[in-house]
Amino acid sequence: MSVKDIIKKSVLESFSFNQSITLQTILQISMALIVSFLMGLLIYAIYRKFFCGVVFCRTFGITLIGMTVLTSMVTLAISTNVVISLGMVGALSIVRFRTAVKDPIDLLYLFWAVSTGITVGANMYILSAAGALIMVFMLWLICRRQDTRRAFMLIVSYQGSAEEIEKLLCETPHTLKSKTMRAEMSEAVYDITIKRGNDAFTENLRALANVNNVTLVEYNGSTMRK
Repeated sequence: MSVKDIIKKSVLESFSFNQSITLQTILQISMALIVSFLMGLLIYAIYRKFFCGVVFCRTFGITLIGMTVLTSMVTLAISTNVVISLGMVGALSIVRFRTAVKDPIDLLYLFWAVSTGITVGANMYILSAAGALIMVFMLWLICRRQDTRRAFMLIVSYQGSAEEIEKLLCETPHTLKSKTMRAEMSEAVYDITIKRGNDAFTENLRALANVNNVTLVEYNGSTMRK
């Protein structure tokens, strides 16, 4: 069969698509959409479980579910007809997404959702399940091996000498980043590394007679949170 015959057949099938729907086609479409929805829920659950950012974005998780289902629907449409696939490529090529991705790992979840939708739409359920198992294992392994110690920024406002402050911090890995000295008040900024929840030393700092204010800020890359 030549390329011309294939295109002609696809054009005829596109006009008679509504009249050629069978029970098997309905079951196949329903099965693919249901599986893609369930896989989208799995991706959302994994994203929520292993989220390490500052603020959890629920709308992004819902987007992962919808993207999985919609990608599966597009794959179902273009896998049966050449004309529809060419039209779909032309239509999607004019779409521009300008939403900034805040965390690079979010791209991993986006491509996972798209890849799952494509494989489910192509009836490759085993490949989709195998990919999900590998992704879950990889994320679990990374989070399991992640260091429990966190980087913090300690800001101390005090009067007089910082000798007592240095004594309290001697057992905590720290580095003096900056020191601002004014007429009556001084401010020191330290980089410290501690385990999350192990911040009892801040109460001891605050109890010092010459300390007026203590601020502890955790930061992850360029994002900071108190």
